[in-house]
Amino acid sequence: MDGTDVPLLETERLRLRGHTSADFAQCAAMWSDPKVTQFIGGKPSTGSQTWLRLLAYVGHWKLLGFGYWVIEDRAGDFVGEVGLADFKRAIAPEMQGWPELGFALAARHHGKGFATEAAGAVVAWADRRLAAEKTVALIDPEHRASLRVVEKCGYRLFERGSYNDKPALFLARTKAPS
Repeated sequence: MDGTDVPLLETERLRLRGHTSADFAQCAAMWSDPKVTQFIGGKPSTGSQTWLRLLAYVGHWKLLGFGYWVIEDRAGDFVGEVGLADFKRAIAPEMQGWPELGFALAARHHGKGFATEAAGAVVAWADRRLAAEKTVALIDPEHRASLRVVEKCGYRLFERGSYNDKPALFLARTKAPS
Protein backbone atom coordinates (compact mmCIF):
# COMPACT_ATOMS: atom_id res chain seq x y z
CA MET A 1 0.00 0.00 0.00
CA ASP A 2 1.29 3.41 -0.84
CA GLY A 3 -0.81 5.46 1.59
CA THR A 4 -3.03 6.92 -1.14
CA ASP A 5 -6.10 5.09 0.19
CA VAL A 6 -6.01 7.44 3.19
CA PRO A 7 -7.39 10.98 2.89
CA LEU A 8 -4.81 13.74 3.01
CA LEU A 9 -5.51 16.30 5.74
CA GLU A 10 -3.72 19.61 5.97
CA THR A 11 -3.62 22.18 8.75
CA GLU A 12 -1.80 25.46 9.06
CA ARG A 13 1.48 23.76 10.03
CA LEU A 14 0.94 20.05 9.37
CA ARG A 15 0.17 17.46 6.75
CA LEU A 16 -1.52 14.17 7.71
CA ARG A 17 -1.10 11.34 5.22
CA GLY A 18 -1.34 7.58 5.06
CA HIS A 19 1.48 5.33 6.23
CA THR A 20 3.77 3.57 3.79
CA SER A 21 6.40 0.92 4.42
CA ALA A 22 8.99 3.69 4.02
CA ASP A 23 7.73 5.19 7.31
CA PHE A 24 8.83 2.18 9.33
CA ALA A 25 12.26 3.50 10.39
CA GLN A 26 10.90 6.82 11.70
CA CYS A 27 7.97 5.10 13.42
CA ALA A 28 10.30 2.54 15.01
CA ALA A 29 12.59 5.29 16.26
CA MET A 30 9.65 7.13 17.83
CA TRP A 31 8.09 4.04 19.43
CA SER A 32 11.44 2.90 20.85
CA ASP A 33 11.86 6.19 22.75
CA PRO A 34 11.00 5.89 26.47
CA LYS A 35 9.87 9.54 26.50
CA VAL A 36 7.20 8.69 23.93
CA THR A 37 6.01 5.44 25.49
CA GLN A 38 6.13 6.51 29.15
CA PHE A 39 2.34 7.02 29.21
CA ILE A 40 1.51 4.74 26.26
CA GLY A 41 2.11 1.19 27.37
CA GLY A 42 4.91 2.19 29.72
CA LYS A 43 7.81 0.68 27.80
CA PRO A 44 9.50 1.17 24.45
CA SER A 45 8.33 -0.94 21.52
CA THR A 46 10.53 -3.33 19.60
CA GLY A 47 10.87 -3.05 15.85
CA SER A 48 8.59 -6.04 15.46
CA GLN A 49 5.90 -4.44 17.64
CA THR A 50 6.13 -1.22 15.64
CA TRP A 51 5.83 -3.16 12.37
CA LEU A 52 2.66 -4.84 13.66
CA ARG A 53 1.32 -1.44 14.71
CA LEU A 54 1.95 -0.09 11.20
CA LEU A 55 0.16 -3.09 9.68
CA ALA A 56 -2.78 -2.50 12.05
CA TYR A 57 -3.01 1.12 10.88
CA VAL A 58 -3.24 0.00 7.26
CA GLY A 59 -5.77 -2.69 8.20
CA HIS A 60 -8.00 -0.19 9.97
CA TRP A 61 -8.36 1.84 6.78
CA LYS A 62 -9.08 -1.26 4.71
CA LEU A 63 -11.59 -2.81 7.11
CA LEU A 64 -13.19 0.15 8.91
CA GLY A 65 -12.73 3.22 6.74
CA PHE A 66 -10.74 5.07 9.40
CA GLY A 67 -7.33 4.70 10.95
CA TYR A 68 -4.07 6.49 11.63
CA TRP A 69 -2.14 9.11 9.72
CA VAL A 70 1.53 10.05 9.68
CA ILE A 71 1.96 13.63 10.88
CA GLU A 72 4.52 15.68 8.97
CA ASP A 73 5.43 19.33 9.27
CA ARG A 74 5.20 21.47 6.15
CA ALA A 75 8.88 20.74 5.40
CA GLY A 76 8.03 17.01 5.24
CA ASP A 77 9.73 16.08 8.52
CA PHE A 78 8.19 13.24 10.53
CA VAL A 79 6.34 14.57 13.59
CA GLY A 80 4.37 11.53 14.76
CA GLU A 81 1.09 9.68 14.30
CA VAL A 82 -2.56 10.47 14.97
CA GLY A 83 -5.82 8.77 14.22
CA LEU A 84 -8.82 6.72 15.17
CA ALA A 85 -8.86 3.02 15.86
CA ASP A 86 -10.95 0.16 17.17
CA PHE A 87 -8.49 -1.95 19.13
CA LYS A 88 -11.23 -4.22 20.57
CA ARG A 89 -9.93 -3.44 24.06
CA ALA A 90 -11.60 -5.10 27.02
CA ILE A 91 -12.21 -1.86 28.90
CA ALA A 92 -15.02 0.46 30.00
CA PRO A 93 -18.24 -0.65 28.27
CA GLU A 94 -18.94 2.87 26.98
CA MET A 95 -15.61 2.76 25.07
CA GLN A 96 -16.49 -0.37 23.11
CA GLY A 97 -17.48 -0.03 19.49
CA TRP A 98 -16.62 3.66 19.13
CA PRO A 99 -13.60 5.00 17.23
CA GLU A 100 -10.82 5.77 19.72
CA LEU A 101 -8.64 8.84 19.21
CA GLY A 102 -4.93 8.36 19.74
CA PHE A 103 -1.70 10.19 19.00
CA ALA A 104 2.03 9.99 19.60
CA LEU A 105 4.68 12.52 18.67
CA ALA A 106 8.43 12.16 18.40
CA ALA A 107 9.90 13.66 21.59
CA ARG A 108 11.58 16.52 19.71
CA HIS A 109 8.10 17.75 18.73
CA HIS A 110 6.51 17.71 22.19
CA GLY A 111 5.20 21.00 23.54
CA LYS A 112 4.69 22.75 20.18
CA GLY A 113 0.91 22.35 19.90
CA PHE A 114 1.22 19.80 17.08
CA ALA A 115 -0.81 17.13 18.91
CA THR A 116 -3.77 19.48 19.40
CA GLU A 117 -3.57 20.69 15.79
CA ALA A 118 -3.40 17.15 14.37
CA ALA A 119 -6.04 15.68 16.70
CA GLY A 120 -8.35 18.61 15.93
CA ALA A 121 -8.03 17.89 12.21
CA VAL A 122 -8.84 14.21 12.77
CA VAL A 123 -11.89 15.01 14.91
CA ALA A 124 -13.17 17.48 12.30
CA TRP A 125 -12.65 14.85 9.59
CA ALA A 126 -14.52 12.25 11.69
CA ASP A 127 -17.44 14.64 12.21
CA ARG A 128 -17.75 15.06 8.43
CA ARG A 129 -17.02 11.50 7.29
CA LEU A 130 -17.97 8.94 9.94
CA ALA A 131 -21.42 7.79 10.93
CA ALA A 132 -20.32 7.30 14.55
CA GLU A 133 -22.10 9.71 16.88
CA LYS A 134 -19.17 9.82 19.27
CA THR A 135 -15.48 9.09 19.57
CA VAL A 136 -13.61 8.12 22.71
CA ALA A 137 -10.13 8.45 24.20
CA LEU A 138 -8.11 6.59 26.83
CA ILE A 139 -5.59 8.74 28.72
CA ASP A 140 -3.16 8.00 31.54
CA PRO A 141 -4.16 10.43 34.33
CA GLU A 142 -0.50 11.36 34.84
CA HIS A 143 -0.17 12.49 31.21
CA ARG A 144 -1.47 15.99 31.66
CA ALA A 145 -0.35 17.16 28.19
CA SER A 146 -2.45 14.49 26.43
CA LEU A 147 -5.39 15.21 28.69
CA ARG A 148 -5.22 18.90 27.68
CA VAL A 149 -5.10 17.91 24.00
CA VAL A 150 -8.27 15.81 24.13
CA GLU A 151 -10.08 18.34 26.30
CA LYS A 152 -9.27 21.08 23.75
CA CYS A 153 -10.80 18.77 21.12
CA GLY A 154 -14.05 18.51 23.10
CA TYR A 155 -13.57 15.24 24.99
CA ARG A 156 -15.06 14.99 28.47
CA LEU A 157 -14.38 12.51 31.25
CA PHE A 158 -17.08 9.90 31.72
CA GLU A 159 -15.28 7.33 33.86
CA ARG A 160 -12.12 6.69 35.85
CA GLY A 161 -10.84 3.16 35.79
CA SER A 162 -7.84 1.10 34.84
CA TYR A 163 -6.28 -0.40 31.77
CA ASN A 164 -3.49 -2.99 31.91
CA ASP A 165 -3.52 -2.65 35.70
CA LYS A 166 -2.77 1.07 35.55
CA PRO A 167 -5.09 4.01 36.25
CA ALA A 168 -6.89 5.34 33.19
CA LEU A 169 -9.27 8.12 32.27
CA PHE A 170 -12.04 7.35 29.79
CA LEU A 171 -13.29 10.31 27.78
CA ALA A 172 -15.88 10.79 25.05
CA ARG A 173 -16.79 13.44 22.52
CA THR A 174 -20.16 13.74 20.79
CA LYS A 175 -20.12 14.57 17.10
CA ALA A 176 -20.58 18.25 16.34
CA PRO A 177 -23.93 19.05 14.70
CA SER A 178 -23.69 19.47 10.95
